[in-house]
Amino acid sequence: MALGSAVKPRITIAINDGTLEILLNEEGRDLLVQELTSLSKKRDHFHLMPEELVYEVPLQVKPYREADQVIEYGKVLFRPDDWDAQYFPHVL
Repeated sequence: MALGSAVKPRITIAINDGTLEILLNEEGRDLLVQELTSLSKKRDHFHLMPEELVYEVPLQVKPYREADQVIEYGKVLFRPDDWDAQYFPHVL
């Protein structure tokens, strides 16, 4: 990579042999942590989607290994205990 060029976030989510794996570079980690810590009752979710379609968190769709099942779309939802107590008490 050339000096001075910005490194873009790289996040790949895959299932490998039944195990969910999240593979990311430093920028991807920082973006994911930023999005997770910004969740609140007013902003209760964010989307993950292929880089070319993204408006929130970009996902890479190229697998690391041949056997990887890459996840191209996802949604992270904030679920405060009081919401779950009211709407989904069976999960508490």
